[in-house]
Amino acid sequence: MGKFVDHATWPLRPEDEGPHQAGPEPLWSESVYLDFAAEDGSVAGYVRLGLYPNWNRAWYWACLVGRDRPAVLLADHHVPLSVPGPPEPDGAGTRPGVHAVRGEGFGGFRAVHDVTAPMRSFRVTLDAGAAAVVDDPATAYGDLGSAGTTSLAFDLEWRSGGDPYPYRFMSRYEIPCEVAGTIKVGTEEIAFSGYGERDHSWGERDWWRLSWLWSSGRLDDGTFFHGMRANVGFEMPWPCFTVPPGGETEEREGFTAASEFGEDGFPSGARLEVPGLPMTAVPVAFAPVAMTSPDGEVARFPRALCRFETEDGRSGYGWTEWHQPPGWRGHGWR
Repeated sequence: MGKFVDHATWPLRPEDEGPHQAGPEPLWSESVYLDFAAEDGSVAGYVRLGLYPNWNRAWYWACLVGRDRPAVLLADHHVPLSVPGPPEPDGAGTRPGVHAVRGEGFGGFRAVHDVTAPMRSFRVTLDAGAAAVVDDPATAYGDLGSAGTTSLAFDLEWRSGGDPYPYRFMSRYEIPCEVAGTIKVGTEEIAFSGYGERDHSWGERDWWRLSWLWSSGRLDDGTFFHGMRANVGFEMPWPCFTVPPGGETEEREGFTAASEFGEDGFPSGARLEVPGLPMTAVPVAFAPVAMTSPDGEVARFPRALCRFETEDGRSGYGWTEWHQPPGWRGHGWR
């Protein structure tokens, strides 16, 4: 892999797998998401490392969900900033350094994110002494100090299953992946093999102003897809791509979505208009997070493992998020 979709708007390079120079904005951040799902949706999860150098902290999220199992959640918003290691030889020049973080929330955790081969392979190792066990996803928005806990550990590798896809209008890219490794939750050990996507972005991100939908998954015929739209009051060519089985990343312009929400704010589903591949997304298991701004505003982030059903009869699993800042219901989700 390594052939980039050429937008001719900004040059994505292998060096972008490493850290970037922070801007002056108070909410400038650098973010890495890595999610995964078994082909049958039985087990899934994600991790996110968000670096906020001008706020002097990092956020770290990790979760494990699945059918017929409670969500296991780790969400620490007061992690000391990680320090990237120096580039290391890989036989073909240098590769970006390693990010290592350590938090003290719950039973404490340590995690290492390692770009083992730029644009081709990324490894995460996580060892959390205690993560919250959540039967009702709404409780994840409150104080989890009284929740039951269990240990959680990941040793997973994301290998690129498609070419990197950069967004046109922001410094962000996505890579569909095959994911494999080992998961440990309590006394259970899972040899995992499945699929997912990894996402890297940098720049100003105000979680308490803009709402959006982001979705990615893999269908049962081997097709990967991704789409994202923000609620900005008008439509535009939102980022969208597909990767056919054994094929190359294909950009598709015109993605949009319409979502339905319950009284509790959790989405009941969405219609995803991937051009040429319309589908529905139905949440199977939620792994939500609540975030408090420096000024005390609260945003909610109901991210969910979803089952996707296309109009032509295909199905699959992946992740969808519906970001909900203050006033989000009036943001035009349809």
